[in-house]
Amino acid sequence: MNLWLMPFRWLGSLEWRRGFFEWARSDGVTWVYIFKVLTAAFLTLWLAMRLELPQPRTAMITVFIVMQLQSGHVFAKSFYRFLGTLAGSTVTVGLVALFPQNTELFLPALAIWVGICTAGAVRQRNFRGYGFVLAGYTAAMVGLPVLSHPDGAFMAAVWRVLEISLGLVVSTAVSAAILPQSASASMRNALYQRFGVFAGFVTEGLRGNSQRDRFESSNVRFIAEAVGLEGLRGVVAFEDPHMRRRSGRVSRLNSEFMAITTRFNALHQLLERIRGRGHAEIVTAIEPGLHALADLLDGFSGRALTDADAARLATQLAQYKDDLPGHVRRLRERFVESGPQDDDLLDFHTAYELLYRFVDDLYSYAQTHASLADHSHDRERWDEPFMPQTNWWVSLSAGLRASSILLILGSYWIATAWPSGAVMTLVAAATVGLSAATPNPKRMSFQMACGTLLGALVGFAETFFVFPWIDGFPLLCMVLAPVLILGAFLASRPLYAGYGVGLLIFFSIGSVPDNLTVYNPYAFINDYIGMVIGMLVCAAAGAIILPPNSRWLWQRMEQDLRTQVVFAISGRLRGLGSAFESRSRDVLHQAYGLAAGKPQVQRDLLRWMFVVLEVGHAIIELRREQAILPVHPAYAESQPWRQAIRVMGRALVRLFIAPSASNLERALVAVDHAIGRVQATDEPFARHFDTSALRRVQSYLHFIRTCLLDPQSPLAELATGRVASVPCGLTPSGLIHAP
Repeated sequence: MNLWLMPFRWLGSLEWRRGFFEWARSDGVTWVYIFKVLTAAFLTLWLAMRLELPQPRTAMITVFIVMQLQSGHVFAKSFYRFLGTLAGSTVTVGLVALFPQNTELFLPALAIWVGICTAGAVRQRNFRGYGFVLAGYTAAMVGLPVLSHPDGAFMAAVWRVLEISLGLVVSTAVSAAILPQSASASMRNALYQRFGVFAGFVTEGLRGNSQRDRFESSNVRFIAEAVGLEGLRGVVAFEDPHMRRRSGRVSRLNSEFMAITTRFNALHQLLERIRGRGHAEIVTAIEPGLHALADLLDGFSGRALTDADAARLATQLAQYKDDLPGHVRRLRERFVESGPQDDDLLDFHTAYELLYRFVDDLYSYAQTHASLADHSHDRERWDEPFMPQTNWWVSLSAGLRASSILLILGSYWIATAWPSGAVMTLVAAATVGLSAATPNPKRMSFQMACGTLLGALVGFAETFFVFPWIDGFPLLCMVLAPVLILGAFLASRPLYAGYGVGLLIFFSIGSVPDNLTVYNPYAFINDYIGMVIGMLVCAAAGAIILPPNSRWLWQRMEQDLRTQVVFAISGRLRGLGSAFESRSRDVLHQAYGLAAGKPQVQRDLLRWMFVVLEVGHAIIELRREQAILPVHPAYAESQPWRQAIRVMGRALVRLFIAPSASNLERALVAVDHAIGRVQATDEPFARHFDTSALRRVQSYLHFIRTCLLDPQSPLAELATGRVASVPCGLTPSGLIHAP
């Protein structure tokens, strides 16, 4: 018996098992997705035909549009597609009623509506935006075919809602029933894995081993993860009640992660400036506290942070934080014995103030992460949501582009009376909507045109040479399957998604038979010509009409990024930190995507982000410190140091709204004046960072000054010889060192 089982035991121990599981986690997921697409598409088509819906292909196309790798995304996309379809159908009925059989008025009204919806889709940039897309091109797809007989508009809208609803129901059922891939599992994995990466990033920086390129690329990754996690949190709410009860804590965790990355970036940048100036004695005085924290984080670096690990991390950080003030005092006494200059002592104080704040935020993050193990927790109460920031010019340019395309193609249709002009116009409306939210709509539209052309060639062969020879639904599925498999595979690859979308959707529009199949080669060829022309016009418009990757748009986005400092100075203090963090990162995430293929532009944007986050965060801390000051004459509103800080705020507003050498000089003078006023003020507490408010204020002011003088900052390009007049021992260029 044992001899008979030996071959099976041998097979069970083979290396192929590991390779199989690796394949299952990568390419295997794609093939499961393709299988689910085929199952849902054919089941939807069969039901639509059995129910004798007017256009079964519409229900089938719905499957291709909403089907995603993860079930949560399918639920969210289906929900917003349904809402968008209802809105678009309602608007269509209203427009047809207002302009019956009047193409000259109906088309401009439709163009305005599609433009508004496209602008809304770009502004939302998630599945809510997809609802805007559907509201736009549903109006075109329902209204244009019935324009000549407006009495059928209402029933056309009703049938379209029913067809799309059928596709949505089948898609969500298949996605949830057949080998479901949970979006909540992806979110938990992202939450657990990213701290291990961040911990390794921190330990490198604390020990002075990080490189500039890796530092920047890691920050880009953290920004993308923070923005992506917020979108994923909204998706998970549709599928997982377990995570829905923790939605507030996940939002809080994301906000706290952004805060700790900003804290550490500020500390890292300050340490790099000190090291770059060659003041080894300051680095030596600071390093003991840094290395102690690095040793603590080594145990969490490069591994997933479970809830139990987070609780252990919180305990260790609490102990480290309690010991830090006494440790800093001992290090300071030792450093003072060496006779440092006042500026060097300021660097010492500022570094440890930033370190203490970083550890405090890290402790809060660990507590929130550990609380995810509880079904209910006090940390669930979180009223500082992620606040996206989208440039209105980006949205308006996308809307203007969409309206222009529909007006151009609609005018051509009216002028030529081409029978397939309606198809060309409505396909252009769908294409401009689907491509608007992508970073490069020109490329997306062109890829869709190529996929549609391939679908036309294959569809012509199948429609006129294969369909007449087959009988029954199973044979129809066998004929359609190869095309749909190819389209689904391409759609699952980000670089080729446009080809897949074009092949799946527009092959189905032109080639999948209805209940009553009509063989008309003339109409078939004309319709596909109209589809391809409409998409190519969208691609050309994406390159000509306010293209999203143009220089003027990058400059607008850069200006939006800089004005976040103004928001930090003038915004309402409650919830300001979280709002500032999320808005700044969201702007950079958008701009970074629009500048794809332009590494220098991306690098400049990233440099501005570092300055904005560092200065803005320091300003928010200054405002918080002033908001909680005790009642004492030294802290009164009329004190010279508080007036100097207000003057500094106005100077920083001018600098970040209109960067120039003169504004930089004024800002530096204002910062140094504020530092001098703080130093000259007596207060009733010892000048330690854990007891003295003015010590903390002085540290943040000093940090702002070092940011403005950072040679890696884009502000360094503004410096001229006029900065030589700035006090506090600055060099003539203002860039060699930041005391």
